[in-house]
Amino acid sequence: METKPTYNRGLVLAVMLIAAIAGALMQTSLGTALPTLMKAFDIDLSTAQQATTWFLLANGMMVPLSAYLAKKVKTKTLHVVAYIMLLAGVLISMFTPENADSWWIFVAGRILAAIAVGIMMPLLQIVIVNMYGQKERGAAMGMMGLVVGMAPAIGPTLTGWILDKDHSFLGLTLSAHWQSIFVIPAIILAIAVVLAPIMMKNVVPNQEVSLDILSLVLSTVGFGFFLWGFTNVATAGWGDFGEVIAPIIVGVAFLLVFVWRQLKLDVPFLDVRVFKVKSFTIPTIALILAMMAMFGVEMMLPTYLQNVRGMSALHSGLTLMWGALFMGFLSPVAGVLYNKFGVKLLSFVGFGLLFVGTLPYIFLTAETPTIIVTVLYAIRMAGVALTLMPLTTAAMSALPDEKASDATAANNTLRQVSTSIVVALMTSVVQNIINNQTPGKALKLSDPIAYASKVLNASLDGFRAAFAISLAFAVIGFVITFFIKNQKEAK
Repeated sequence: METKPTYNRGLVLAVMLIAAIAGALMQTSLGTALPTLMKAFDIDLSTAQQATTWFLLANGMMVPLSAYLAKKVKTKTLHVVAYIMLLAGVLISMFTPENADSWWIFVAGRILAAIAVGIMMPLLQIVIVNMYGQKERGAAMGMMGLVVGMAPAIGPTLTGWILDKDHSFLGLTLSAHWQSIFVIPAIILAIAVVLAPIMMKNVVPNQEVSLDILSLVLSTVGFGFFLWGFTNVATAGWGDFGEVIAPIIVGVAFLLVFVWRQLKLDVPFLDVRVFKVKSFTIPTIALILAMMAMFGVEMMLPTYLQNVRGMSALHSGLTLMWGALFMGFLSPVAGVLYNKFGVKLLSFVGFGLLFVGTLPYIFLTAETPTIIVTVLYAIRMAGVALTLMPLTTAAMSALPDEKASDATAANNTLRQVSTSIVVALMTSVVQNIINNQTPGKALKLSDPIAYASKVLNASLDGFRAAFAISLAFAVIGFVITFFIKNQKEAK
């Protein structure tokens, strides 16, 4: 019989979710602001993208360390430190002077924020597993899905709204300036920093574990080079040995040594043995495919709306807002449905909706009605909502609670790497098709109308190919669902 803790679990979860909102916003909200940052700092696109690239790299490298920190450091202390680090990172980027020489300060703030998010997000899952019993865990994971899924989805729209014109927020004036995009996350984090020392509790049992420095170095270098290689694909191309192929090879080599060392250690830095449990590994693979299918369209669709349809960043974000709201609404519901029907049925329905919502995207044209794009996106996000948290809960429930930190770190590491890969893959596919099909400048001079038409068709072909890849992820995920054990939360 499960014993409920003496502290208020709802308050602990509330504090973590408040901070997670800001952390999730910082992960995806910057993309819409890149043109504004380029102009403000007088930098080119490749330089501006460093703000995203280094955030991704730092966040990915921190994930394996989260398991060790969760075991070694008290829960309350770890949360307070992470919230303060994230707030500091936000403020550093926010108050960076506007000139090219100061851009490294902006990036440094992003790196600090990424380190904090790399601690916070895995720890959120670990705390939920330790705080809630089998009967209640699905609903708690659903609430986490509301933040993890919805906040990144609305981030680009929120940024576009802020940059569109001056606004008023909580009595403050948000000017249409890049610094304003950090105001709301900073306010949310300030609230979390004040509440955490009062409401947070030491939920995760601490252990006397030592830090294996060699494992830390191997994982940091391995994941760093691996992700760095894939993030360079968009600018350097798949054939570039120095910037793409070599870093990936080096990363894989270090990661193989890392895995080998973990299997030899009595107390591993990251217990990769969790993947020997099929009821953990199979839902995790399905989860990765759902994430890749989601990011494949979520990343490319706003670019299609802006580049092909000529929409502003704000209006392209608003077009997708209903999908974000739909996902936010269904994520907690998915937790309840998981308790009632189990993960297998929800995964079938979820991947089925992903397939139905993605298939028409490979036939998009420059004249496709916006309402169709919006409805299809909402269907896709409903499918994502019905798969992410149930699959995560099923994977975590397959292992003993004492393995929660290792399982969470392994789960999040694969998710981080997979989303990095799909971003690089989609970008490179679209760019390569556009480059190969764009006519020469001679046609532009002799027949500008024909040139513009061919460029538009090249862009459409690129986006359709990317959407087809996302469709493939959904199909493979649906097939993997057949191998998932039809488990439900214990009653």
